[in-house]
Amino acid sequence: MMNDWTPEIEELRRRKDMALKMGGAEKVARQHERGKMDARARLAALVDAGSFREIGQIAGRGRYAEDGRFEDLAASNFIFGRADIDGRPVVASADDFTVRGGAADAALHRKFVQCEAMAHEYRLPLIRMIDGTGGGGSVKTLEDMGYTYVPHVPGWDHVVTNLETVPVVALALGPTAGLGAARVVASHYSVMVRSLSQLFAAGPAVAAAIGETIGREELGGSDVHTRNGVVDEEVASEAEAFAAARRFLSYLPSSIDTLAQRTAPTDRTDRREEALLSVVPRDAKQVYSMRQILSAVVDAASLFEMGGRWGRAAITAFARLDGWPVAVLASDPSYLGGSWDAKTSEKVARFVRLADQFRLPIVHLVDNPGFMIGGEAERTGTIRYGVDAMNAIYKARVPLASVIIRRAYGIAGSAMSNAERFQYRFAWPSGDWGSLPIEGGVEVAYKSELEAAEDPAAHLAAIRDRLNRVRSPFRTAERFAVEDIIDPRDTRPLLCEFADLAWRRLGAA
Repeated sequence: MMNDWTPEIEELRRRKDMALKMGGAEKVARQHERGKMDARARLAALVDAGSFREIGQIAGRGRYAEDGRFEDLAASNFIFGRADIDGRPVVASADDFTVRGGAADAALHRKFVQCEAMAHEYRLPLIRMIDGTGGGGSVKTLEDMGYTYVPHVPGWDHVVTNLETVPVVALALGPTAGLGAARVVASHYSVMVRSLSQLFAAGPAVAAAIGETIGREELGGSDVHTRNGVVDEEVASEAEAFAAARRFLSYLPSSIDTLAQRTAPTDRTDRREEALLSVVPRDAKQVYSMRQILSAVVDAASLFEMGGRWGRAAITAFARLDGWPVAVLASDPSYLGGSWDAKTSEKVARFVRLADQFRLPIVHLVDNPGFMIGGEAERTGTIRYGVDAMNAIYKARVPLASVIIRRAYGIAGSAMSNAERFQYRFAWPSGDWGSLPIEGGVEVAYKSELEAAEDPAAHLAAIRDRLNRVRSPFRTAERFAVEDIIDPRDTRPLLCEFADLAWRRLGAA
């Protein structure tokens, strides 16, 4: 009689080998023919080489002979484990579409629950790679079960808690519906692969039941969801999705209990870009590139924009200043003149709350003529979303520095920072501010006077000339109504100084 456990170890090896086959050679080949990586290849490509340790590898559906002998294993279609990204521990997971398309009857809900629980309890960033229903239901399951059930999502409380405690990244890497779609959205950063990924509450076949015949791309492709704000980013390949996930996490701490890390400085803090002196046109009707300004003032090659295709009047990005990570909010005058519409306001609120949650100092570059006006703005509830964005800025506890590049008008302009706190603020000489732009407010303010004038046009020109004499930013600075007017070339050195003070305040320096 053997005194060791060699037979059991051999069975363990057999079961692991069976799990590695996923849905079988034919289905894995079909996955590759669709231009998609399989789940295990995705995990290997995402994390540091050799760092993935799978949890629950042999979980699945065992097949046994009549005499009870083990014959085969149908692996679970949900794979997760502990891994490293840039040397930092994370929880990484991947749905395996080769096993029943990711449906619930092959997922083993406890694996899904334990994955989310591990990220929460050990305060580890979580990456979900979602392909299929992602643990959602299958009508076929009902026949196997013999009854229907009141819907619930096991472990969703952990999903909610993770959103409050650790960075969560979701990569949609194929047609993603139902619970899979919900898991994509319940993240801090989400990515779709163009033409490979689609996302919907229910797919085209179900949409047909309500009389809507529509293709997958038209219903839920990346063009749809990166423009409506459901998903943050579109990339061209799975490799780009993995790179985006890694880079996003590089700016954030592992959880709300820790601070983000400084990288070794690679750029001079005293760098002064000559181009900044002339980047803003003197003609207020001309636009300029805010992204050019951002690239000039943050550490070289450190700007990481997210959500660039929706809420486009605001740019939201991470960057570094002297190696310190910061959250960057900036107006984009090339879209709606920089006016905040409903979607822009929603985007600003979400980003500011993300920065505050993970304690990243905020840098706000301002060129905001106000909330968008007109019938469409009213129909979409711009003022409600706008006030929510302003509330997010006022509630943020992290240090914030604002730089007024050009316009700051009305309530939206005042949302550049919390005016009740110390104003770490600079203004460029191109600064132009007030309750209303002079160009649009003169006719309203002087309506009766203009109507009584013999020559209304000449009288209007004279009024504008008088007002323009007092709109100089230097007059505002005389009254200390703006703290400092600066040479635009000094923006980077001053923001690097802010970053140093901000991180000292946060306790990292």
